[in-house]
Amino acid sequence: MLIGGCESEQLPVFVLRLGAPETLGISTLDPGHRPPAMPPGRHVTVRVRMLDDTEELFDISQKASGKVLFDLVCSHMNLIEGDYFGLEFQNQQKMMVWLDHIKPIIKQLRRPKHTILRFSVKFFPPDHAQLLEELTRYLFALQIKQDLFCGRLTCNDTSAALMVSYIIQSEIGDFEESQCRSHLLNNNYIPDQMPLIDKIMEFHSKNIGQTPAESDCHLLEVARRLEMYGIRLHPAKDREGTKLSLTVAHTGVLVFQGHTKINAFNWSKVRKLSFKRKRFLIKLRPDLNSSYQDTLEFLMPSRDCCKVFWKICVEYHAFFRLFEEPKPKPKPVLFSRGSSFRFSGRTQKQVIEYSCSVQQSVGKCSQSCLTLSCIVFSSHYGHLWLRAGVVSNSPHLSASSGHSHGMVNGQKLLDLCSHSPDGRLPSPLTSPLLNDACSVRTDDEDEVRRKRFPTDRAYFIAKELLTTERTYVKDLEVVTSFQSAVGQDEATPDSLKDAIFSTFEPLHKFHTGFLREVEQRLALWEGRSNAHIKGDYQRIGDVLLKNLQGLKPLTANLSKQSEILLELEKACKASRRLEGLCRDFELQKVCYIPLNVFILRPLHRLIHYKQILERLCKHYPATHVDFRDCRAALADVSEVVDQLQGSLIKMENLQKLLELKKDLIGVDNLVVPGREFIRLGCLSKLSGKGLQQRMFFLFDDVILYTSRGMTATNQFKVHGQLPLHGMTIRESEDEWGVPHAFTLVGQRQSVVVAASSLVEMDKWMEDVKMAIEMAKTSNGPSSELLTSSLTDNKDSSVEAESEDDMTAPHVSLEKPTPHRGNTMVHVCWHRNTSVSMVDFSIAVENQLSGNLLRKFKNSNGWQKLWVVFTNFSLFFYKSHQDDYPLASLPLLGYSVTVPSESENIHKDYVFKLHFKSHVYYFRSESEYTFERWMEVIRSATVPSSRARGLNGKETHA
Repeated sequence: MLIGGCESEQLPVFVLRLGAPETLGISTLDPGHRPPAMPPGRHVTVRVRMLDDTEELFDISQKASGKVLFDLVCSHMNLIEGDYFGLEFQNQQKMMVWLDHIKPIIKQLRRPKHTILRFSVKFFPPDHAQLLEELTRYLFALQIKQDLFCGRLTCNDTSAALMVSYIIQSEIGDFEESQCRSHLLNNNYIPDQMPLIDKIMEFHSKNIGQTPAESDCHLLEVARRLEMYGIRLHPAKDREGTKLSLTVAHTGVLVFQGHTKINAFNWSKVRKLSFKRKRFLIKLRPDLNSSYQDTLEFLMPSRDCCKVFWKICVEYHAFFRLFEEPKPKPKPVLFSRGSSFRFSGRTQKQVIEYSCSVQQSVGKCSQSCLTLSCIVFSSHYGHLWLRAGVVSNSPHLSASSGHSHGMVNGQKLLDLCSHSPDGRLPSPLTSPLLNDACSVRTDDEDEVRRKRFPTDRAYFIAKELLTTERTYVKDLEVVTSFQSAVGQDEATPDSLKDAIFSTFEPLHKFHTGFLREVEQRLALWEGRSNAHIKGDYQRIGDVLLKNLQGLKPLTANLSKQSEILLELEKACKASRRLEGLCRDFELQKVCYIPLNVFILRPLHRLIHYKQILERLCKHYPATHVDFRDCRAALADVSEVVDQLQGSLIKMENLQKLLELKKDLIGVDNLVVPGREFIRLGCLSKLSGKGLQQRMFFLFDDVILYTSRGMTATNQFKVHGQLPLHGMTIRESEDEWGVPHAFTLVGQRQSVVVAASSLVEMDKWMEDVKMAIEMAKTSNGPSSELLTSSLTDNKDSSVEAESEDDMTAPHVSLEKPTPHRGNTMVHVCWHRNTSVSMVDFSIAVENQLSGNLLRKFKNSNGWQKLWVVFTNFSLFFYKSHQDDYPLASLPLLGYSVTVPSESENIHKDYVFKLHFKSHVYYFRSESEYTFERWMEVIRSATVPSSRARGLNGKETHA
């Protein structure tokens, strides 16, 4: 097959493996990624061996640069994330080198017709979740398969057998003993495979039900934890003549002796890399605590070997550390010293952003046919987070192939949206939610239906009571199911079982009956019987008054909810088994927010009742038949809320500390009596390496600064702490020439940080100033309670963005410890923003549920969804009967507005959500519901009033 010539195109074998038809119908190539233009000149045919060992021929001009050939290969495969790969070949010195993208082909391949280039993985990221396309992950899996076969990826027998089991699961499917044994006898995947056949088969028997895509994810997850993952050894010697090997990874330059890593020089420690003839030189940053010399020297076999390794180091550093491709330096007028080589191509950050934008455009294309309604989400920006296992359980996926809009790179979205084995979310993919058979309502049908219902504002307020009560009962069911899950385990203390059971079982029973009454009343109010003619049922106050009076005895114990939180935490500390049960439960689809938030739901629900009754009393005239009951019910619930308000503030603070504890590595006792959480969010910290993104956590006694570790647990690693006692803060934009910069001046350490905007800087400075004033008079905890070793830790000596699991607890290869990766901490990290405790309190108190019609930017139809707003996010369901959300949209960073005339949205009650290029339209059923959705969404997108104190809050208005 000739590519770039006039012969017909076919797809490579590995694309066909993904189920791709010859014509996909939707191209994932945007105009910037089409086959490159060919320069004039004599053409030559170049042979490229793919990762599945097939060979393709490419017709290309000899004057073309290496990048033209590489882009031709990527466009042939329809590969978006091609920058992770490269073309390598054996040069005249018999060394394997990478094709230079800048130089012409003719200057690199002396005999192009007789040279075979290998398409291979060039840059190995620390986490396969950073690979955003299923095709990319499959190609990585093929690379792992090759590295295992040739012995480059060495590991113990258990890991080798486990990886081979995933490979054969993707190749031959589910385990069948005779077929599996026969396959292993006829196919070698690792050197000396025979002794491991029984162990491979044992692992394979446990993989039943895994799709090829899932098996690839499992394979990559095991491989990435191996010390030799992505490693290519370059022989060298130290000054004493000891034989070593040098290699480069995303973390920096590594030194191996045999297959054992004996040293590592992180990029943060390296000031300069250079080579002089055979000598490879690493110049380190000064470090008083280190015994290293300023410059390390290694002797390599030849100058060419030295230069080849130096080049790949330059490229690795640029790809993983820079924000954008480095610009070429101007050529010297007279003469130059040293190599002019530079990295050419997109950095990893640019690859992720580009892939997100391409998949966004694919999602828009797929809206033209309502076979599947798709949401595009991004783990990099945190736009939409899919809950684990949702897609595979959906019965409404399109079964069409060929031109199905549920296909990306030829694979069904059912497979594409599978989750990585450690429980973390996959990268941005087009993910199906609902199809037209599953409740897409036409505009005409909706208008006719709307006209049948009452238009009185009181009806819509009562309907809000109904919709939010439905969500509340579901939330109570989450806690009761948790009680059932841990209640039968011996590790759960009886006191904890009794506390949860005695509180939530009666509440669930009561609210189930209350919900039934509200549903019956609304059915009568809507006119589904003749009772509405008399007007007896066009009210809700009598139902509320009766039930709130019945609820009073059940609220007596709510002030003790903090005891449940603390006892649960204590029990988990005492029992690893119980801790595992709680963690596994919290990762289930029904537990769509942190478990501790569910435990506080009864307190928040009382505030919701108060808000609803306040709106009814404000709406009704004093003469209305429903006014007296509503006013009496309001008095009852206000009394209870006032009694519990102080307890609620303390419990919300405790809940937030417990939640943050799960997100942080490096502090022993974050949860101590008296400590108050104030704000978390992203700031750029100024160091010797420039501005680096850090996550800051402000408490009433200390500030922690952290970075996001590339670990299976998705936690943030603490770099240091700044005690607030004796601290001062000042603006320092002019001092450092950095926009929105300010300096935190502590007694032992000063830190210069920059906010993403003036608004963010003002929020941080105001909260820090208030916290400093509180620390002067506070009898609260001392920052010495936190891990003391962190206090003097220099941020320049630690680079958690490029470290693997060095500080994380040991995790077995067979079952990585999962961790929720879509908490608010991660959303703040991706959106480069911050959230205060006041904001958190407002977000949980302003919960709202109901049906909305959703439309994408360039789609024609509206899709009906059940939507729940809580914890700064919209959660999407097919209907209110569903037990778990299909997807969620964190709202931090989004703006909510009304569409303009130019957007041609000719419907009433429509609001628009937009963040960068992401745009969604939502349509509500009435003016009241439109106002309410705008109100609660603004509570999550507009900064809270700075006039509020840290220890007080008010209901959002």
